[in-house]
Amino acid sequence: MRKILRDSYGRSIRDLRISLTDRCNFRCFYCLPEGEPAHAHKESLLTFEELFRVSKIFVEQGIEKIRLTGGEPLLRKDIENLISQLSQLKTPLSEPESQEPTNEITHTPFHIPHLLDLALTTNGVTFSDRAASLKHAGLDRVTISLDSLKRENFERITGVDALERVLSAIDAARLHGFSPIKINAVIVRGYNDDEVVELAGFARENRLSMRFIEFMPLDSGHDWKRDQVVSGKEIREAINAVYPLKLKENSRGNETAWRYEFADGAPGEIGIIAPVTEMFCGECSRIRLTADGQIRTCLFSTSEHNLRDVLRSGASDDEIARFIEFAVEKKEKSHRINEKDFVIASRSMSFIGG
Repeated sequence: MRKILRDSYGRSIRDLRISLTDRCNFRCFYCLPEGEPAHAHKESLLTFEELFRVSKIFVEQGIEKIRLTGGEPLLRKDIENLISQLSQLKTPLSEPESQEPTNEITHTPFHIPHLLDLALTTNGVTFSDRAASLKHAGLDRVTISLDSLKRENFERITGVDALERVLSAIDAARLHGFSPIKINAVIVRGYNDDEVVELAGFARENRLSMRFIEFMPLDSGHDWKRDQVVSGKEIREAINAVYPLKLKENSRGNETAWRYEFADGAPGEIGIIAPVTEMFCGECSRIRLTADGQIRTCLFSTSEHNLRDVLRSGASDDEIARFIEFAVEKKEKSHRINEKDFVIASRSMSFIGG
């Protein structure tokens, strides 16, 4: 059994975000305001076979959740084939011969590594047509981006007139049994901060898990301004004034969101992700793999670890596992957004993957 991933600060790494492409068919001002950058050459992208191989090694090292991101991951051709492969990792990777193996000293069962959750984050534009095939391939959950419920404002934010297609994607996710359905909304002052309560009401009416996310400095145009950040506290207070909220008992832990339920028992959930004003780095359990095979230990890293070249050098699985361990040990204690010496991340969100 491989060594379970743990960084130099004692944090267990359980969550892997894999970007499948740096391309996107949206032009969100907070991500790709200047249009699609020169994207990675096709030969530099990890193949599905390579992604499955490294994912298996990651799972053997204790990764329990894999989220496929982008760019827009559904732009990657035949993504269902990859999902079908990855879903095989939900089966324990080493079966005991007779009974569950136990620790000889404590007589407690060893954990047999396997994937617990396979999810996808998408802008939803093409999801409706593929929801059935994605579910059949083994996808467990989906998160859909929805920054506005107003057609003109949606287009202003995303650069695309596609609100109806995104709303249809939410319906398709429900129809095909994805649960819970999570919705991401990046809240930016002067753009959609006046829609926070309306979005919360939408979550109540449609039994959705709505995630409100603070605006982060990850745009390709480097135009992020602190005064455009609507704090998690401000978002929470705006919703609570109309729909009283109750913090869930199991809220946050090593997750990114403070999770709330509606105090009156209405369906739906509100999540507040506030990396700028309420940083959660101390409990971070995530690591990221870019589409071109670079390990990133933080969204805001200024350096990367080239797993692709190790993978293509003929390295054995054990050698790849050791390289992953080395990268994880370099994981930063925290991001430095609020420090005077903060340096913008080496790549924008479309390259890193959420």
